[in-house]
Amino acid sequence: MSADHHNTSIDLHSPLAWPFFEPRHRELAAGIDAWCRANLKHQEHGDPDAICRLLVRELGEAGWLKYGVGGIAYGGHGDTIDTRAVCLLRETLARYSGLADFALAMQGLGSGAISLAGTHEQKSRYLPRVASGTAIAAFALSEPQAGSDVAAMALAAREEGDHYVLDGEKTWISNGGIADFYVVFARTGEAPGARGISAFIVDAETPGLDIAERIDVTAPHPLARLRFTNARVPMSRMLGVAGEGFKIAMRTLDIFRTSVAAASLGFARHAMAEGLARAASRKMFGQTLGDFQLTQAKLAQMALTIDSSALLVYRAAWLRDQGESVTREAAMAKWHASEGAQQVIDAAVQLYGGMGVQSGSAVEMLYREIRALRIYEGATEVQQLIVGRDLLKAHAAANGNAQ
Repeated sequence: MSADHHNTSIDLHSPLAWPFFEPRHRELAAGIDAWCRANLKHQEHGDPDAICRLLVRELGEAGWLKYGVGGIAYGGHGDTIDTRAVCLLRETLARYSGLADFALAMQGLGSGAISLAGTHEQKSRYLPRVASGTAIAAFALSEPQAGSDVAAMALAAREEGDHYVLDGEKTWISNGGIADFYVVFARTGEAPGARGISAFIVDAETPGLDIAERIDVTAPHPLARLRFTNARVPMSRMLGVAGEGFKIAMRTLDIFRTSVAAASLGFARHAMAEGLARAASRKMFGQTLGDFQLTQAKLAQMALTIDSSALLVYRAAWLRDQGESVTREAAMAKWHASEGAQQVIDAAVQLYGGMGVQSGSAVEMLYREIRALRIYEGATEVQQLIVGRDLLKAHAAANGNAQ
């Protein structure tokens, strides 16, 4: 196919026509959309554990999980993680199924630290199973008193022979209770605060690791509080070197934070489609709901929010794929897209009226799905701090006053 012909086959008003994307990304977007239409018939009101296990297996068999794993030799799609690809996958999956998006996202987040900092042995042992969907991964960072303030982490890891012994708790752990292994961050004490944290791979069957509590949330998915009591982890399961766990955690979140924004975008697009269908079909006062100027204004605001979010999401994803730091851009994308999606979904609920709050309706499910995205992987308030601090840092550097 000639370049000219290829270009004319793309709707230039489509986000996929933006210069952020390459032909392979457009092919990926078409492929995952077709797969979702053909395969996502799971009942999300069923057992979330069973559904997530099934989705991980099906996503792995279809090859979609490879995009969240770094290294072709370890089952990944490429030698590095393609952020734009991960974002396109999450956006599309979120349009169809919140649990499908969750299943793919947690495989990437749960194994991301291994892709970034693992040894050959560690990568060989875990990553191929993550990519194929035969092992479920989890990322264990948050604690009862250490959520946004990661430096307040209390889970302790002490050296004992050729092992580290872990004692303490983790909470709000996605895939908790169904994961085959956890990437766990613990205080090893090389220095105060964030500089004294290390990362470990802990198999689910490790003696001393228990599921202390299963946590029910607004949009059901596997979530748990973990308890470590003299849990012995071989030194060979430490990721990177002692004291660098915080850096590994932040690098992992830098990859996947932009994809949280992409999932928010997917939820918003679904809500927009539902709102348009409702506006065009609902008869009232001798006309349709869409004939009212107030409705048109609401739809216009929804569209503006979605397009501005999409631009921020794929700017951040493109920049990261160019090897650039995206601390500010990823924070802006997650902040705007998650808050914006909440507004778009709320507007769709309003368009549906009483039906919008009926349990099990599409917009009601979206309303429950979106809320957590404004909190996890850095709450909106944290993203605002990141942006503000980064702006001040850049200003100081530009004026020769860098500290």
